Amino acid sequence: MEFSSSLISAAYILSALLFIFSLSGLSKQETAETGNWYGIVGMTIALVATIADPRVSNVLVILVAMVIGSLIGLRLAKKVEMTQMPELVAILHSFVGLAAVLVGYNSYFEMGHTPILTITAEQQMAVNIHLVEVFLGVFIGAVTFTGSVVAFGKLRGVINSAALMLPHRHKMNLAAGVISFILMVSFVLQGGGDFALYLMTFISLVFGWHLVASIGGADMPVVVSMLNSYSGWAAAAAGFMLNNDLLIVTGALVGSSGAILSYIMCKAMNRSFISVIAGGFGTEVVVDNSKDYGEHTEVNAETVADMLSNAKSVIIAPGYGMAVAQAQYPVYEMTQALIDKGISVRFAIHPVAGRLPGHMNVLLAEAKVPYDIVLGMDEINDDFADTDVVLVIGANDTVNPAAAEDPNSPIAGMPVLEVWHAKNVIVFKRSMNTGYAGVQNPLFFKDNTQMLFGDAKDSVEHIYKAL
Repeated sequence: MEFSSSLISAAYILSALLFIFSLSGLSKQETAETGNWYGIVGMTIALVATIADPRVSNVLVILVAMVIGSLIGLRLAKKVEMTQMPELVAILHSFVGLAAVLVGYNSYFEMGHTPILTITAEQQMAVNIHLVEVFLGVFIGAVTFTGSVVAFGKLRGVINSAALMLPHRHKMNLAAGVISFILMVSFVLQGGGDFALYLMTFISLVFGWHLVASIGGADMPVVVSMLNSYSGWAAAAAGFMLNNDLLIVTGALVGSSGAILSYIMCKAMNRSFISVIAGGFGTEVVVDNSKDYGEHTEVNAETVADMLSNAKSVIIAPGYGMAVAQAQYPVYEMTQALIDKGISVRFAIHPVAGRLPGHMNVLLAEAKVPYDIVLGMDEINDDFADTDVVLVIGANDTVNPAAAEDPNSPIAGMPVLEVWHAKNVIVFKRSMNTGYAGVQNPLFFKDNTQMLFGDAKDSVEHIYKAL
């Protein structure tokens, strides 16, 4: 059954509205599940409408590809742990970028090479616009592809998380952009040109790799968010090439929301938005971990349980280490035990805790921690001074006082959870190693801080039993 163009347009409008509702729902934990369903329904309608479009051929091939892709996606969704979600998101972004590159090349080769003198000025303008769409689509897609692969490698641990400090790297990035622009002008003026397109693709692939490789581990949450934005613009560019309005709208929604989120995160980290996305500006600060901060104090689970029992207020600051240890479930049990004793318990979430925006919120929600006791940094930072015990579970850079006290630190000026103002601070860590940013944390050596070494899940379970 073939659908009319008006019915397909109506389906696309409905899908676009559902995508907007989805983004709105995902902005709050309480409505996140509903937001997900809006997105699922919207995408289902979009896929059905696209396949039913009379202009679409080889439907059987498309359906087979969809089945294979769905099976792979279902397998990944069931297999991937929450701790691996950031790297999964990064590699999915790379697929979007690669798809934009392939769509661009296909669109270019389908154009043919009509001699410029045989077409009208209006037709020539249309050709030029399409050539720009092809060029930009391939450029953005290639940058997104290799950049996302590098981000995946860094998050996976197969690529060093430290920033790649090549000599004159900013000049190389600028040169890549200028040369690509010159190639685009040549590409359009000549009515196409395989060499210009191939050369730009190679430059953009290297450019994307170098752009993300030049960004240090401390900024990786912003990188993942920014790559999300890039993938959106790549999808929008593919929409222009395919003359698909829904793909344009969806790509614009993803691109703009990703850019806005990246900007918000940069503010939360006191980073320059342009500096981060430009590839490592501001990473010239040399990290010096040789400074002697004194001796740290160790503590055992039974002592921590006794401190918690005698406390009136407790704040828990989780980090990526909690996710790795899968400690959120015993943390919930410990929280309930403390609440049953009449002790006030709240969670403090830094905007970039973990390696993906909202990572900690999802983990806590997964463990059934009530939403109303999970607070953001701005909501709870002033309360640490009136708190008896703070439990820092697997967090490091987001609770580092060097951000506020050391102007020479790579994280100087970054807003952090000021846990050191509490009466007692217990830090759950496996060792005294530095965090993902590679910066030593003076918090570990303060007089009111004690270190509880070991696996976070085991430590919390021992505390819960002692309670």
